[in-house]
Amino acid sequence: MFPGMFIRKPDKAAALKQLKSHVAMFGVWVAVVRVTPHPHHNLKFEYTEAPFKCDGCKEAGIGSRYKCSGSGVGGKYSGGGGGACNFDLHTHCAIPSPSITHPFYTKCSFQFLSRPPGPVARYCNACEKDVSGFVYHCKSCGFDLHPCCAKLPMVLDDGEIKLYLYKKVSAPCHRCGRKGRSWSYRSSCKKYNLHVACVKEMLVDSWHEIYYGGARGSSYTGSRKLETRIPSLKSTLHTHNHKKSKGKAEKCCEVAGLALQFVISAVLGDPTTLIAGLVGTLMSK
Repeated sequence: MFPGMFIRKPDKAAALKQLKSHVAMFGVWVAVVRVTPHPHHNLKFEYTEAPFKCDGCKEAGIGSRYKCSGSGVGGKYSGGGGGACNFDLHTHCAIPSPSITHPFYTKCSFQFLSRPPGPVARYCNACEKDVSGFVYHCKSCGFDLHPCCAKLPMVLDDGEIKLYLYKKVSAPCHRCGRKGRSWSYRSSCKKYNLHVACVKEMLVDSWHEIYYGGARGSSYTGSRKLETRIPSLKSTLHTHNHKKSKGKAEKCCEVAGLALQFVISAVLGDPTTLIAGLVGTLMSK
């Protein structure tokens, strides 16, 4: 047993790093933590291959998450019986930073809020999707970022393809064919470009029940597997590359499909090679 493995209130950044290290080494080991913004839940760090809805930001997730393993203070969220409840959080939502800065907004200081400020509907400046829960908000500029969008990696690199995050690019998106719009991931060769907003739209269209259904905090497995299919970019890419030879068009689709897997995994809060591969199995052929 490692010292401090089950400490109740560790330093947040150190705790997340330690938890990931323990899970990676032991696989079956998990650590239970009491996260400060969620005192009514005992949250257990775990890995899931099924999509889930985060009860913090209300966005979809997959891979790493914190799940309630039992009642917290007074058993408030488990009927007082001490059992687990359907409460799931992205890692970024479970252990948020009180405040952050972002290289795209050098004059802004974003504060973590458990709900959107004010009575007016707000949207995320990264993906253009509504903000319905946890959010990073800049009071002086009025900008908002979903926690997972705020923590999107500036570079996604699996050794085969490298994607850079841009605030805006002049090249058309492989999904919608439009320029500008939201943040975008663009390949180092500049041939592949995907709007973060378009990736979110693909997920919402495919996982409508996860985003808007009544099954709060549920994971989707088993007979409902087909409902989690993610459409590929194959037909779109073939349209964009109709002038290329069949071999080059197929290669373009293959590489762009790989890029899409990594962008989706990042948007879902777990930008790892493992999750990108899992996302690939959920994508339509």
